[in-house]
Amino acid sequence: MLTDRQRMILNAIVDDYIRSAEPVGSRSISKRGDVGFSPATIRNEMADLEELGFLEQPHTSAGRIPSHKGYRYYVDHLTQSFSLNPAELHMMKTFFAEKLNAMEQMIQHAASILSQMTNYTSILLGPEVFHTSLRHFQLLPLHENQAVAIIVTSTGQVENKTVSIPPGVSVSDLERVVNLLNSKLVNVPLYKLKTRLYTELGQEMQRHIEHYEEIMSMLDIALDNQPDHRVYLSGTTNMLNQPEFKDVEKVKDIFELLEQTPLLTKLMAPAPGEQGIQVKIGTENTHEAISNCSLITATYSIDGKALGTIGILGPTRMEYARVIGILNILSHDLTKLLSHWYK
Repeated sequence: MLTDRQRMILNAIVDDYIRSAEPVGSRSISKRGDVGFSPATIRNEMADLEELGFLEQPHTSAGRIPSHKGYRYYVDHLTQSFSLNPAELHMMKTFFAEKLNAMEQMIQHAASILSQMTNYTSILLGPEVFHTSLRHFQLLPLHENQAVAIIVTSTGQVENKTVSIPPGVSVSDLERVVNLLNSKLVNVPLYKLKTRLYTELGQEMQRHIEHYEEIMSMLDIALDNQPDHRVYLSGTTNMLNQPEFKDVEKVKDIFELLEQTPLLTKLMAPAPGEQGIQVKIGTENTHEAISNCSLITATYSIDGKALGTIGILGPTRMEYARVIGILNILSHDLTKLLSHWYK
């Protein structure tokens, strides 16, 4: 447990570092009107906070910066409730009052507003990513070595793709595969199809279907649904405006990650029953490319069922209270507005 004085000093250091991106010294903290301690007292507390793992000292600088543990404590215990100023609140409320004709246009616009208001990168997964599931799968042979794979979704959308039939695979083999797939994967969300293909069908198909590996490769291609239009990004280059990422090489991996829809979907997908704001700081993120970033996400839902996720990706030196406040408002208003499409 931290003392009240340590909590006050840690809060001041995180606030100052968020604003300046420069290591924070005891003298600058002592000049704050809300602290009221001498530089010597603050230096001692900073040393203790560093020993406890809440602060780090970069190189030989006399100042300290928050560690990932320090940011976590700040988010969990020190952030205050945040309110938008009247102009920002008006901008957000005006957007939702505008009755946009297409949901996709609304989602794109929401991502844009989010990145503008935060100066970070916004990621928004449209409701279809989690809501649309498989209704029916079919393989229609065109001739001996080619077939059309047809996917019918729960929303009535029909997608088709031409695939090669592996040598030696008969029409009866294809029928058994289709029946097995429909018995196991109907009602599975589209973004989970390929994973479930291997986890739930793999062993059974290996036991009962000849040319197992070739057929699995064919199905992997048939189910390779790349819903790029369902993932919306805005403010990607905002990363380059942050002092931490002035070196383009440092953000190369992040940019490559943002181009990979399946990985983004996995990072943003809420865990079963997960609701509200989720904050992942630094190495709490499962992908190494963003191990020096913070990802804050919020789900929007109808009748308790998550329809999608909105998120902000930025440096660990993030304005947490502001971002959390904005995401709270946006997720609430998205839930309210999207109800018109799903009721």
